[in-house]
Amino acid sequence: MLKEQTVQKLFSMKLSGMAEALDEQNKQPELLSLSFEDRLAFLVEREWEERKARKLKRRLHVAKIKQTNACPEDIDYRTPRGLDKNTMTSLLECQWIADHRNVIVIGPTGSGKSYLSSAIAQKACRMDYSVRYERLSRLLQKIELSHADGSNLKLMEKLNKTALLILDDWGLTSWTEEESKYLFDILEDRDGSASTVIISQIPLENWYDLIPNQTIADAILDRLAHSSYKLILTGGSMRKKKVYSDLD
Repeated sequence: MLKEQTVQKLFSMKLSGMAEALDEQNKQPELLSLSFEDRLAFLVEREWEERKARKLKRRLHVAKIKQTNACPEDIDYRTPRGLDKNTMTSLLECQWIADHRNVIVIGPTGSGKSYLSSAIAQKACRMDYSVRYERLSRLLQKIELSHADGSNLKLMEKLNKTALLILDDWGLTSWTEEESKYLFDILEDRDGSASTVIISQIPLENWYDLIPNQTIADAILDRLAHSSYKLILTGGSMRKKKVYSDLD
């Protein structure tokens, strides 16, 4: 009876990992021969791992990563597309996030830009960094609406507090001058204090043409180009490769 009460109290204190582990220990007589310290260590380890798993689940939910199945361990380095394994391995260590640097991923449609960025995002979540994945066009729309309803400061604060912000579809269309100012505000607030991943089909040298105000263009590119690691992907579509492999 006392054992059942202890398990219930652990659940009440939101120590579900310890509660489940203790219940399992009580059902396995061979574990009862372990020392008190060893049994306690098993309980604490179980609680620790469960809390880590719950925190990771919450971070992934908030991040809204585009490709939820993207996994660092499953990255394809065999298909020729200009992806250097050593560079990618270094990026997956996430030290660049701690250093508040940026990553630019450029390549044609289907080259795996979003998958690689999603894999980086997942690894960052595993390492306790907050992540937010946004299509840039939709984010700019959100910012415009936030100015209209008075929630702009709250939205910008959320963006600023995010350790890793991923902006997908960069340069899919040219920006208006107002949108360029919004984009500058995002990058200016994050410069030197947080990290950003830019995903684009447009070569870096053509980014100036996307921004109507050259002063803003200089400011934006200055904050990105000189503090960013660059992944320049080439080759055919990885999507076609997957379709063909599925047919084999």
